[in-house]
Amino acid sequence: MTQLKRGDNAPDFSLLDQNQNTVRLSDFKGKKLLVYFYPKANTPG
Repeated sequence: MTQLKRGDNAPDFSLLDQNQNTVRLSDFKGKKLLVYFYPKANTPG
């Protein structure tokens, strides 16, 4: 697994949204996007 450092570009990835549609990071190329990852549900962010 690649470890990112502050300032690194995120590698392209895909995931399913709440409607089971595939969303890719590359879908937002050229737009500002905040991606928030959390380690476990119900933990403080």
